[in-house]
Amino acid sequence: MRYHLRRQDKEIKEPEKLKKILLETNYVTLALVKDGEPYLVTLSHAYDEAENWIYFHSASEGKKLDYMRTNPVVWGQAMLDHGYHKGQCSHLYASVMFRGDIEFIEDTEDKRAVFRMMVNQIEPEPNSIIDRMVNSEGIPSTVVGRINIEYMTGKKSAEVTL
Repeated sequence: MRYHLRRQDKEIKEPEKLKKILLETNYVTLALVKDGEPYLVTLSHAYDEAENWIYFHSASEGKKLDYMRTNPVVWGQAMLDHGYHKGQCSHLYASVMFRGDIEFIEDTEDKRAVFRMMVNQIEPEPNSIIDRMVNSEGIPSTVVGRINIEYMTGKKSAEVTL
């Protein structure tokens, strides 16, 4: 069952604006569930606008991977926080909520492509570090995941323009 926003004046309906938030934010927070126990994790990411995929990387073991491998269904949020609107008792923000399935990437060259995308989206001057990151000996053993987004919705404060 899908719910509607109570404050429809705050809903972001345009797909290009939802995608813009995913491109501009530095982190996504994922809600994972394993054996009925919830777990939240915040990750740096890259967003592939053409495919509507979110990429992330991880060490080869740990709690988040245990959760992801047990249950690949994920809910996530990306938020642009513009701070508190003084004197108005309001916060300035734009957020996207999404649902998707996690898949893991095994091919080393595909992992290198993801790292190129991540560095280009996150780093203000990517050329200074991209070769070092992409050609790292650790890339083959680094876990790279992809979230195939199947649904997303957004909300923003009225004062924020996208």
